[in-house]
Amino acid sequence: MSEVALRHVPLPDETAAPDPPAIDPAEYERRCDATLAHAGTPWVAVYGDREHSANLLFLTGFDPRFEEALLLLGPESRRVLLVGNEGVVHAAAAGLPLEVRLFQGFSLMGQPRETAPRLDRVLRDIGVAGGDEVGVVGWKYLSEAEVFSDPHFPVWAPALLTDALDHVTGISPVDLTAVLMNPGDGLRAQNSADQIAAFAWAALRASQAVFRVVQAARPRMTERDIAANMRYAGEPLSMHPIVASGAPGEAINGLRSATGREVQAGDGITCGVGYWGSLCCRAGLLESTVPDAFFTDYVRPYFLAQAAWYATVGLGVTGGEVFAAVEKALADAGAAFRPMLNPGHLISYDEWVHSPIEPGNHTPLASGMALQCDIIPTPLPPGTALNCEDTIVLADEALRDEIAARHPALWARIERTRDLMRNDLGLTLRPETLPLSLANAYLPPGWLAPDRVCALA
Repeated sequence: MSEVALRHVPLPDETAAPDPPAIDPAEYERRCDATLAHAGTPWVAVYGDREHSANLLFLTGFDPRFEEALLLLGPESRRVLLVGNEGVVHAAAAGLPLEVRLFQGFSLMGQPRETAPRLDRVLRDIGVAGGDEVGVVGWKYLSEAEVFSDPHFPVWAPALLTDALDHVTGISPVDLTAVLMNPGDGLRAQNSADQIAAFAWAALRASQAVFRVVQAARPRMTERDIAANMRYAGEPLSMHPIVASGAPGEAINGLRSATGREVQAGDGITCGVGYWGSLCCRAGLLESTVPDAFFTDYVRPYFLAQAAWYATVGLGVTGGEVFAAVEKALADAGAAFRPMLNPGHLISYDEWVHSPIEPGNHTPLASGMALQCDIIPTPLPPGTALNCEDTIVLADEALRDEIAARHPALWARIERTRDLMRNDLGLTLRPETLPLSLANAYLPPGWLAPDRVCALA
């Protein structure tokens, strides 16, 4: 078994572009057409709201920021976006031409509702008619273990929508969420070169924000003072940013936002931020040198699991094989902890799309998948923290060539990151594994020595 050592490795210095690459309107059109074709129904209704915007973003580039919204895909390439009062203004952000229709039920309570208050009338006016079967895309769908009735009927969508569709068509709408979100062949598991470049922009900026926090954290600073080092610059968020800490023996809620708590030497501390298409997290101790027992019992097996994840993930590898590789690495290292959740998942405009990385899963990982390395060690001693999360993309040779041709600066950065991971951290990567963070798997367990990181000896 490889051993883990702490090695001085300078953090790379990369410059992020002011804006992410744009997605061409033709790509959004292809996504809409593919959704309707895969659905096999005359109409598809895609629901979104402030917390569940990713499906609409993927199909149109529009995110419902204040209200709910509904995209209707229908005959003769109809693409109709139903929005509330404020959504009419924000619909200009969409990346493709849309018919924008007002449905004021999506507006906030107390706002004007006299123009278009009834969803059934709006649907009929658009052209949805009696006898039309409508497929609904919600924000998630039930697994086989969860189904308590007919699995074809929508569950994760508002009753207002499904009842209105039933009333207008006389047919219960069917759940087609898996067309977009299935972890194997869902359309959102297939990212183009341009989409990958946009997610890579987010990955660089998110990881830069996290590493600025790691480098700046000092005893007697408050969590909010530390969080300010993210230098948030308006990037669209996929999660609430995290800076959380705790004293030795004190439980740490690693999902909460920063507070006015003053951190002290020896505290456990974690930081995470997600922008559309990526998330980065680092956690450790506010120490220059972590205690030997913590390194031996926790840091060492954890980094060996990271190494196994990166060595295993690849094209044609099943999600179950990645899960098993992480489990074996932890068991072989004698770890007293295991991943709290799946040790990896698909990532997109939402922080977690779905995950094939679970015991016995036979879904093969495919080209275009954006994946999060997400090994959350549980349990840890109270008052300690340890975590290292980054984003990768899998790309076959054709997709790698396209990324290099269309986005040469990104491709050069990916190659530099791969070199750092192999040469400085001692990790093994398959050719198709493209790291998107500033420095994937770059893990300083002691934040007061932020360039002293784990490496395979």
